[in-house]
Amino acid sequence: MLARGLASAVASVYDAPMPADFSPVFAALKPVFATAARRLAVAADSTTEYALKTRSPSPFPQHQGQPLDFGSVRVGKAYVSVHLLPIYMSPPLMKRITPALKQRMQGKSCFNFTTVPAPEIVRELRALAEASLTEWAEKKWL
Repeated sequence: MLARGLASAVASVYDAPMPADFSPVFAALKPVFATAARRLAVAADSTTEYALKTRSPSPFPQHQGQPLDFGSVRVGKAYVSVHLLPIYMSPPLMKRITPALKQRMQGKSCFNFTTVPAPEIVRELRALAEASLTEWAEKKWL
């Protein structure tokens, strides 16, 4: 009985669909944070995740002096996500998001992609990241 259950489990693993190759999507989206990376600390840099944090401690007591997460690009099972946390904290930044990019939005600061985005979407994300960096620099959060 155990052998049959094990054989069934192994067969179902091999019958499962292969995960999509999101490496081209990740490669297209990682440069969104190129300018910001010069002023922030790289918290993760792998083939599936690129994440940036502030170099200085958070001004918010609930973070107990830890750096603030700024943004990231992450490969998931079903899509590649771009997280840009400053837009969550800034209504003016949120208002800059075009309808085309808004369609990709999941939650308050995340954008999901299953295919390589159009160049104008990448440019818009990069401009939002740069505006976010400027805003946080003015608030002295970097």
